[in-house]
Amino acid sequence: MQMQVGALAAIPQLESRTEEQLLSESKHRVAAKAILGARAAERYDAKAARAYFNEALAGSHPQERPALRQMMKAALAQAERRPDDLKEALEKLGQEPPSGRQLFMLRLMGFVAPPASAGIVARVRGVLLLIALVIVLVAIGFGVAELGALPFGGIATGGAALLGIIIVAAALGVLTLLGRRRQDRARAERMAGGGSART
Repeated sequence: MQMQVGALAAIPQLESRTEEQLLSESKHRVAAKAILGARAAERYDAKAARAYFNEALAGSHPQERPALRQMMKAALAQAERRPDDLKEALEKLGQEPPSGRQLFMLRLMGFVAPPASAGIVARVRGVLLLIALVIVLVAIGFGVAELGALPFGGIATGGAALLGIIIVAAALGVLTLLGRRRQDRARAERMAGGGSART
């Protein structure tokens, strides 16, 4: 995101703004639309990401367009769960590619929750995989609840199932919180890097 080309050089200073502020931005409109496109891609909303980047391209100068198109390729690869294309696009932008674990998770997400452009077979397969994943997670939670209750004389099957669901929900909540903190930390590091690049 640290582009030093025309209007895109304003990206680092705008990254901390809210979406409402970016939508109303008039001075650095191209940079604001690029950030909105990247944020839409982080939410896996390929349609919105494409629309924002197309608006940015329409308002950009010719010398800005190659970098902007490369940013768009990276964002759409993320939104459409294409890990190999994402890695290639980020490397061409001069950014550090995602880790192997992040690429694996994106690939897994492509199977479980394929993009809207995927065929009906892929989407049905995704639903079946999601159901299977939920069953496996509940079974793991059930097993943990049963094991934890053994020293206290055991627990009824219904109670173990309910406790297992609570355990799984709590674990997923903690993982989500840690993931968001990691994203916020990475965004802060990018902003700090952008500030040092300008000075």
